[in-house]
Amino acid sequence: MKPTDNISPYVIKRLPRYYRYLGELLEEGRVKISSNELSQKMRITASQIRQDLNCFGGFGQQGYGYNVEILRKEISDIIGIEKNNKVIILGAGSMGQAICDNISFEKRGCTLAGIFDKDPLLHGKIIAGHQIMSDEHLPQFCREEQPKIAVLCVPLESARGVCDILIKLGIKSFWNFSHFDINHHFDNVNVENVHLGDSLLTLVYKVNVPRETDIII
Repeated sequence: MKPTDNISPYVIKRLPRYYRYLGELLEEGRVKISSNELSQKMRITASQIRQDLNCFGGFGQQGYGYNVEILRKEISDIIGIEKNNKVIILGAGSMGQAICDNISFEKRGCTLAGIFDKDPLLHGKIIAGHQIMSDEHLPQFCREEQPKIAVLCVPLESARGVCDILIKLGIKSFWNFSHFDINHHFDNVNVENVHLGDSLLTLVYKVNVPRETDIII
């Protein structure tokens, strides 16, 4: 595998899609696939697929294509799915509970290690096999368990203070549902922002501004 320094963030964004589609192909019993077939399934060009994979060494064989199982394992290794980074969730309201109930962390290279909330009415409640803990236990928990990723499901007005605490405790990677722009206020952090409202507005735009192919003459 080639060194992965200076890989385009757009390539990195596509890696989970490759992993997901290759998993679907394995479930269908596919053994191999060409870049052309994969491009039709993923709706990106075969040339783009080859360029993306060449960033990490290629993996294909001319005249054969890609071995589905081997390629998926290679992408799993690139992402680091087997490392099982520990994750904590901050905010056990409706969003935090939905994530606990519907996201399989173990299938995505993570282990859910703890859930925290400042609301005393939630303390002790069990979600996804974990007891909700008070934020007061964060420092000791982080020293002992050393989680790598925090899922932020806290209100916007609380997010900056929570980030301050977590960064001081050594957490510098955030899956952010709070709508607080972490990477605009803190340096050297990894952030994936999830704005569900923005996604819906994008869809609304597509509904209200038809493409040329949608116009009936």
